[in-house]
Amino acid sequence: MARTKESTGQQRSRSHSASAGLTHDRLRELFYTMLVARKLSDRMLALNRQGRVPFAVTAQGHEACQVASAFALRPEHDWVATYYRDLGVVLALGMTSREVMLHFFSRDLDPCSGGRQMPNHWSYPRLRIITGSSVVATQIPHAVGLALASKLRGEDDVTVAYFGEGGSSEGDFHEGLNFASIHQLPVIFFCENNGYAITEPQSRQMAIENVADRGSAYGIAGQVVDGNDPLAVYQTMTWAVSACRHGHGPKLIEAKTYRLVPHTSSDDDRRYRSRAEVEEWAKKDPVIRFRDRLLQQEIVTEARIDLLDSRAEAEVDDAVEFAEKRPLPSPEDAFTHVYAVSQAASSGKARSRHSAPARRSGTGRFRADKHAA
Repeated sequence: MARTKESTGQQRSRSHSASAGLTHDRLRELFYTMLVARKLSDRMLALNRQGRVPFAVTAQGHEACQVASAFALRPEHDWVATYYRDLGVVLALGMTSREVMLHFFSRDLDPCSGGRQMPNHWSYPRLRIITGSSVVATQIPHAVGLALASKLRGEDDVTVAYFGEGGSSEGDFHEGLNFASIHQLPVIFFCENNGYAITEPQSRQMAIENVADRGSAYGIAGQVVDGNDPLAVYQTMTWAVSACRHGHGPKLIEAKTYRLVPHTSSDDDRRYRSRAEVEEWAKKDPVIRFRDRLLQQEIVTEARIDLLDSRAEAEVDDAVEFAEKRPLPSPEDAFTHVYAVSQAASSGKARSRHSAPARRSGTGRFRADKHAA
């Protein structure tokens, strides 16, 4: 098989330092963000089971690859196209727990869509998180388009497209990689490979072991990394970001991980994977693994861990209470930001409260002020 400039074997052997260049404060922040992501996910499932929300997509098991990869980016500068499981990514980029829960409960101040989208369809203009679709892998060509715009403008923005390994079986993936490679675009394709495209194991999706190997067909360097090791992910992502920012073309990263829970709150994973398999992967839980590593290196103490745990629990409690008390979006705003605003409406000319939706002006209510919140 033809190889890119750096062989796949060499890429897989890329080592990482004990701290990956992060300060102790930054390492503790990384762990805390992973912890909050886990507690938010756990609470989402609990709220669903209590009948307080109809649907949940959670991220238990993906925290290391999501948070650590986003830590290598410049929030509000780089562009991110997420997929529905990327709770850890949006938290690491600056979305607050309150904002996450406003979105989860579909409340009026939901910064992603004003309460219009399904849960976990992330979007946040200020943080440069672009809105996603339920259709698998459509965010990949969108990310490539963003990277093309950055290159044409002479900007040093990097764009990241997140997706699962099932998404690499879609045409969007192959078209995106091909176009990005031809034009040497500053885009990173980040595959969170948890082994299952909902119910289908990887062996029934592709005849290769690593999604990263597909990069060589398009002249793109591919890298496999332990997705449950946040420092390995951070260092690998730092390499990819630096290469993209300096004009060295796209990169493909495959983070090997595992979701510790069913695909969604509506899924029964006992139909397609054994309890023994789940239990074996639970021993590699990235939150526990990173906690133990920080303790071993004396970056945190047991007392500090307890303090961070209590703080994270209180943050999630506060987020749920705050969001659940907010009203649902007003029916009068149903068409806001859906139809174009006419010149007459935008110039303040007289119009009836019962004007056609196409004449409604925006309300500006989509962004929740994190300080006021």
